Amino acid sequence: MASAAEQMAANTSWAALVKATDLRRRIFFALGMLIVYRIGTYIPVPGIDGIALREFMDEAATGIGGMLNMFTGGAISRMGIFALGIMPYISAAIIVQLLAAMVPSLQQLKKEGEQGRKRLNQYTRYGTVLLATFQAYGLAVSLEAGELVTDPGWFFRIACVITLVGGTMMLMWIGEQITARGIGNGISLIIFVGIIAEIPSALAQFFSQGRTGALSPAVIIGVMVLVVLVIAFVVFMERALRKITIQYPRRQVGMKVYDGGSSHLPIKVNPAGVIPAIFASSLLLLPVTVSTFSGQAAGPWMSTILAYFGPGQPAYLLFFTAMIVFFTFFYTQNVSFKTEDVAENLKNQNGFIPGIRPGKRTEEYLDYVVTRIVTVGAAYLAAVCLLPEVLRAQLAIPFYFGGTSVLIVVVVVMDTISQVQSHLLAHQYEGLLEKSQLRGRRRGPTKPRGAPSRR
Repeated sequence: MASAAEQMAANTSWAALVKATDLRRRIFFALGMLIVYRIGTYIPVPGIDGIALREFMDEAATGIGGMLNMFTGGAISRMGIFALGIMPYISAAIIVQLLAAMVPSLQQLKKEGEQGRKRLNQYTRYGTVLLATFQAYGLAVSLEAGELVTDPGWFFRIACVITLVGGTMMLMWIGEQITARGIGNGISLIIFVGIIAEIPSALAQFFSQGRTGALSPAVIIGVMVLVVLVIAFVVFMERALRKITIQYPRRQVGMKVYDGGSSHLPIKVNPAGVIPAIFASSLLLLPVTVSTFSGQAAGPWMSTILAYFGPGQPAYLLFFTAMIVFFTFFYTQNVSFKTEDVAENLKNQNGFIPGIRPGKRTEEYLDYVVTRIVTVGAAYLAAVCLLPEVLRAQLAIPFYFGGTSVLIVVVVVMDTISQVQSHLLAHQYEGLLEKSQLRGRRRGPTKPRGAPSRR
């Protein structure tokens, strides 16, 4: 049976958005930051041959170029100042979280609360600068090797590195500002906006191929049905829960005795959300970006990487699957659902799972349950991310269509709607409290009617 809060959230009217001034301010701030991001994708890096780059990206649009374009919101095809996107920050976050799970000093920082979190965020920023510098230099050299630069040389390389690293740091700042002063996760919203910005042009190209006869009507209908089925499957799996019953004993506070109650500990089938897919994609984009723009001058090593790690290739699919499974388990066990912390919190609150002793036994039971659930979640993520890749390669769809992009779009939309509903619910609670206080003030102390007068 739904709780009172869930019933109120279900009955929340979106018309209340007009009255929720704080929520409207957050939405407008997030939209303003995202508009700044979109403008930055059209500001080119100095020294790029625009005509040669456009011709090159048109040829590469059906393969790696389409994947890079999708994740950078078109900035890579125009070589804008945000061409590296937010991926260096995500890669640095991966490294810091891995080290925090293995290095004792970093583990101690995680236990220091807000101060430790700030230190880890600072290390992530330093790592972002280093990774962005490395990727920007590699991209600059690759652009020169692919003859996409008007005036190659060290001046172009330095200018390219400074511009791209500055763009990545600005994106990182925009994402943090959206998280703090906007709605939802700013990093996910940046990737989400970049993906949906390329959808109209991709659909136009897709349907134009159908009009010219390059694609049969059966393929077009099949792709549309596949997209709908994948979206429905993602929504179903993201809302799937495993509820564990938690029992609280009877307790006495002073002279009062409170009866014991029961509640549920919800565990999502996919506790990690879209993070594993983003992490795995960020690791694949670095060698692929360098090998793509190097072109024929890449040499045998880069050519081999481009041949084996292209979308639809067996090595690409195998590595992508392994990374998704690894990051699903790693992120769940170390970030989103730490069974040790959950068992300790239940013990401190005098809660227990029926039939399971508090403490170590509870932690072992939660490990057992979470491992089984996360196995299903990892298989679901791998299937959603890889099935469209395989079908796209087999059907020769002329634009990049991947399960990762569909997963990111659906999950971010669901999270954003949940954030908006939570703000509306908080606004509704505030309105109820204000009304109750006003009613209390209006009533005030009144003299009882019919009271006997003093003689």
